[in-house]
Amino acid sequence: MGDTDTQAITDVCVGSIEDNEDSDGWDEMEVTGEQTTCLFCSLQFHTIAVALDHCRTEHNFDLLELKTKYNMDCYSFIKMINYIRKVKPDPKMIIESSIALWDSDEYLKPGEMESWLMYDFDDLGSAPSTPHYAIDGKTPISNITYAELQRQIQELTVQLRHKDVLLQNAMQDISKMKQVTRTIVEAGDLLDTNTNACVSSVPVGYDNEYFNSYSHFGIHHEMLNDKVRTESYRDAILGNMNVFRGKTILDVGCGTGILSMFAAKADAKIVYGIDQSDVIYKAMEIVRENNLHEKIHLIKGRLEDTVIPEESVDIIISEWMGYFLLFEGMLDSFIYARDKHLKPDGVILPNRCNISLVGCSDLARYETYITFWDNVYGFNMKCMKSEVLSEANVETVANETIITEPCILTEIDLRTCDINTPNFLSKFTLKVTKSVSFSTGPHVTRTHWQQTVFYLKNTLDVTEGTAIEGTLTCKRMIKNVRGLHVTICIGQDKYQYRLD
Repeated sequence: MGDTDTQAITDVCVGSIEDNEDSDGWDEMEVTGEQTTCLFCSLQFHTIAVALDHCRTEHNFDLLELKTKYNMDCYSFIKMINYIRKVKPDPKMIIESSIALWDSDEYLKPGEMESWLMYDFDDLGSAPSTPHYAIDGKTPISNITYAELQRQIQELTVQLRHKDVLLQNAMQDISKMKQVTRTIVEAGDLLDTNTNACVSSVPVGYDNEYFNSYSHFGIHHEMLNDKVRTESYRDAILGNMNVFRGKTILDVGCGTGILSMFAAKADAKIVYGIDQSDVIYKAMEIVRENNLHEKIHLIKGRLEDTVIPEESVDIIISEWMGYFLLFEGMLDSFIYARDKHLKPDGVILPNRCNISLVGCSDLARYETYITFWDNVYGFNMKCMKSEVLSEANVETVANETIITEPCILTEIDLRTCDINTPNFLSKFTLKVTKSVSFSTGPHVTRTHWQQTVFYLKNTLDVTEGTAIEGTLTCKRMIKNVRGLHVTICIGQDKYQYRLD
């Protein structure tokens, strides 16, 4: 539409109003033509929308971006306008500042009234409201001036730019998700692969789900409340103060910092605690509250991707153990710390561990978890059994259910083990001490790790003195290097489980 066409429409609209003597005061509702002065120069505009676009294109001052950046409300907007009028800053200084320069109540004091202060700032970036002179939601064409149309176009343009930013962010998130998915699919889950997959080979972004699971206080309350675990570390550290005194310590996966504080109390020279989980920020507060901040230096990051202030340390401490000892794959990080940061004559804690297997019989629990699916409110749901039986179950096993002597499956020397430690095959013989039915699960004092129970599809009838022979194979998952596949063979029966 050219200038001539625009003028013709304007003439027709005005003529229609003038010719209508029954317009009931429509003339009083026309735009007053009040001018809006630019915030940074002397130019004036018919509407704030046009002035905003001028500020954005000529002064690189985008009010919508500032609103989002500082989460501004109408009061913050008023303070900003008064600040600009009083201080007359360069727009570049406002845009590049990391703080809201107008964040002072002195700029709430009323100054000279102007159209900027009458602007409905809360509507910036939202849909434009229906004009106040609309009738039944329909705007008379005679009252739509060129300036009003231009204002609406400018507001819609601002909205569109805002939506474009959101869309761009969403596209970036989708791209990252595609990259992670591609990594998972290409890796597969080949149990017989010779690839030395380990935690350090996993992108940090893909590993965040694991670390986020340690951000909540609940899991730390459970671990700290585990007296067997916590007091064992405390006694080992404080009972060997001569070993820790004056030494440099690295606490791998420090969590709330409890081991770091034990080491500091043992008169260590300095303790470096590292954790990728957000709980590290609470650990920093805990350390300060206990006046140990001069000895304990906490670092947020994954060890494999983070630079430690001192290349070599005298002692490495870590509570890296997971369910079935090896689940979660934190042994990889402990090995990495040992190989990269421990001095040749350094000390590690713990230094040895093992996995044991025992047989147990708990028919009531077997009925609850396995036989339950045979008849569920009169319906056959046996197909669910395969899913239930394929998952190793973490629970507390009662001492009275143990029916065999324990058998050690594997022993780990933490000074010499490598990242292939989770992959092992072990033959076992379990000597039955009671004549009852059989399922598997370790026999230890109750800790927050509890025991890992492998339910058998079919129970075994045994008598006292019977020897149950078989093999247990453990392999690291490829898709999830922190997970494990476990296979148990007894006679002709083969049972497969996952810890994932």
